[in-house]
Amino acid sequence: MRINKPIDKCDESSPTFPKRSIKGWRGALTAAMLLAGASGIGLAQWPGTEAFLPSPVRVISTVPAIGDVNPYGVAFVPKNFETGAGPLKHGDILVSNFNNSLNLQGTGTTIVRVPASGAPTLFFQGKKGLGLTTALGTLQYGFVVVGDGPTPTGDSASAEPGSLLVINNQGKLVQTIANAWIQYPWDMALIDHGDRATAFVTNALNGTVSRLEFKVSSSGLTLLTAKTIASGYVHRGDPAALFVAPTGLVFDATPGRLYVASTGDNAVFAIPDAANTEADEGKGLIVYQDDAHLHGALGLAEAPNGHLLVTNNDTVNSDPSRPSEIVEFTKGGDFVKEVSVDPSQGGSFGLAVSSTNNQSILAAVDDNTATLIIWTLNAP
Repeated sequence: MRINKPIDKCDESSPTFPKRSIKGWRGALTAAMLLAGASGIGLAQWPGTEAFLPSPVRVISTVPAIGDVNPYGVAFVPKNFETGAGPLKHGDILVSNFNNSLNLQGTGTTIVRVPASGAPTLFFQGKKGLGLTTALGTLQYGFVVVGDGPTPTGDSASAEPGSLLVINNQGKLVQTIANAWIQYPWDMALIDHGDRATAFVTNALNGTVSRLEFKVSSSGLTLLTAKTIASGYVHRGDPAALFVAPTGLVFDATPGRLYVASTGDNAVFAIPDAANTEADEGKGLIVYQDDAHLHGALGLAEAPNGHLLVTNNDTVNSDPSRPSEIVEFTKGGDFVKEVSVDPSQGGSFGLAVSSTNNQSILAAVDDNTATLIIWTLNAP
C-alpha cells in the first residue's frame, strides 16, 4: 500500500527507527489478547510453571538507514537454516521493503533482519529500483529467496516481469532467476525439501500461479521444471495498492492443497494436488468468501491450530469500521476471529507464523507505520 504520511525516524536504540505511541502499544496488546483467545490459549490448562500471560508485544521499525518503507514480505529463519558465519541467527525475522525513501512503489531494495532481541539491522541491500515484494522465504542450504517487482515510475503501467533473487547467508546476491513463469512475483510459498525445493508464485501481471521445481546445492538453485497450475484470478493495476492480484499462498502437504488469497476476487481458493498436477486448475475451489470480514484478501499464513490467517488491504469491499485486519478462519470456510493491526485502512499486508513445542510467534507488518508487530504466545 502507498503511505501518504511521512514516517518519523527515531528508534528503539538508535535514531533510525520510529517509536510507537502508547495508544498503539495498547492496541497491539489488545490484539495479542484477542489472538490468545482465538487459539484457545487463554482457557487452556497450563502445565507446571509455564506462564499464563503472553509476552509483551514488540513493535519494531522496518525502516533501514537508507529510508526504504512499505514492508511487505515476512519470513522466519528456521532452525535448520545454515547460518554459517553470517549475521543471521535461528529465530530471526526477515522483512522485505517494497518502496524507497521517496515512497515510490516497486523501488525498495532492502531486507531488514529483526533479531529475537535488540534493534533491527540491514541484512541485504540490492541495486537501485528492485522493488522487493511479499514473496520472501528461506532454504536450509543458507539461502534467502525474495521476489523482485521493478516499477521504474512507481506506477503499475511501468511494471516489469521481475525475478526471484537468491541471497546467501552473508547477505550477498548469488543468483537472479527470471523466466516466463515469473511475471511480477507478488507472493510465494517456498517449500524446502533439502536438495529439492518448490516455489509456488503468484503473478500480478497475468493473474496466475506458477509452480517452479528446483535442485538446490551449496552453489544455488537450478530450475528443473515450471508450470502454470492456476489462472483466471482478477489482476489489475491500482493507484493505492499498485496491483490488485492473487497474493498470499499456503501449501498444506497432507491433502496436497495450495491455498490462494485473491485480492480482486476477495476470496481464498484451494488448488487440489498442487505439487503434482499437470493441468491448469483455473481458480480452484472457493474455500472462504465472506464480505463481512474480507476487504481485499491479501497475505496468507497457517496458524498452529490449523486455521488460516488472511490479511486485508482494504482496496476491495472497503469497510472503514474494520481497518487493516487479520482474519482467522477454518479450512472448512468458517470465520473464527479478526484483529486490526492499525486504526487506519491499508496497513495490513505480509505476515508469518513460527511454532515450537513451547510457543508460537505471529509477525505481521503494518504498512502505515512501516513497522513489524510481533506477538509471542506460550503453548498450553
